Amino acid sequence: MTRHTDVVVVGGGQAGLAAGYHLRRQGLDFAVLDADPEPGGSWRYMWDSLRLFSPAEHSSLPGRLMPARPCGTYPGAGHVVAYLSDYEKRYDLPVQHGTRVDAVCRDGDGLVVETDTGTWRARAVISATGTWSRPFVPAVPGRGRFTGRQLHTVSYRCPADFAIPGDRSARRSVIVVGGGNSGAQIAADLALDGGVQVTWVTRRPPRFLPDDIDGRALFDVATARRRALEQGRGDTGGVASLGDIVAVPPVRAARDAGRLSAKPMFTRLTATGARWADGGHTCADAIVWCTGFRPALAHLAPLDLRGPRGHIATAGTRALGEPRLHLLGYGDWTGPASATLIGVGRAARDAARDIALLLSD
Repeated sequence: MTRHTDVVVVGGGQAGLAAGYHLRRQGLDFAVLDADPEPGGSWRYMWDSLRLFSPAEHSSLPGRLMPARPCGTYPGAGHVVAYLSDYEKRYDLPVQHGTRVDAVCRDGDGLVVETDTGTWRARAVISATGTWSRPFVPAVPGRGRFTGRQLHTVSYRCPADFAIPGDRSARRSVIVVGGGNSGAQIAADLALDGGVQVTWVTRRPPRFLPDDIDGRALFDVATARRRALEQGRGDTGGVASLGDIVAVPPVRAARDAGRLSAKPMFTRLTATGARWADGGHTCADAIVWCTGFRPALAHLAPLDLRGPRGHIATAGTRALGEPRLHLLGYGDWTGPASATLIGVGRAARDAARDIALLLSD
């Protein structure tokens, strides 16, 4: 049996929930299809010590502030999961958890959404699947020769995972690769634990933002860049002009204690560690690849829209090659700051308005 609706939203994380909020305000019929069995999106899989870049009240989806943390501390992933779960219930959003979307196809004046639980026919689709399910690891020479443990950000949880059973005094040697926020936070987490010997590796010297800069300021900077571009003024450079790493308290503590000094990228891996251009070698028991993600867009392959770097060309959130498709929350190419809690609301509002206008014709 095929079910019918105005809009299918693919993905029930923060972007999908923001889309649902604004689609309801537009009076549209819609369904949110989410592969995860429970609410919370990718936040359910984050490492234990992760903290947001901003206080709770500046990390909210449209319509409802995230409850504050005691003493204004920055929320952890568990707090975000609880907030998203409550948001979904509060607005009675029609999220179908445990439904994996396999393909989106054209069919006359509509789009067909094929899932593992049945088929939907929609007049428009919002893809909000994010990037967490597509971790990226670079093709470093010798990667296949390394005999230690290799894991990506998606699999890291805490320093205790690297403990040596039966020997609390022994120290594992771990190389953390990546000069962004994930790399800095995970390297700091391991360095501050004291039970791990950490080598932090980055392709270029890490750029820490000023200590008083957090997600609030970053959102303002991204917004100012968007306005400048829309008005035909020069590109301000946005967040990238300030730096790469937000100095959240654990990162600041590790940096100030001298435990967060980065080495340049190694040239190759060996069976036992990493070798540098100067011939030096560092032994390692494990490597954590904090090397980013790619957009999870395999379900859109039948539409044949992907271009360079795997992106789909968009005007705002609307796909240029398929006006019935919007992409939400994948990064600045689908709306400034749209991959953040505070930033996705504006892009979701614009997408819902665009869809409502399209369906009214």
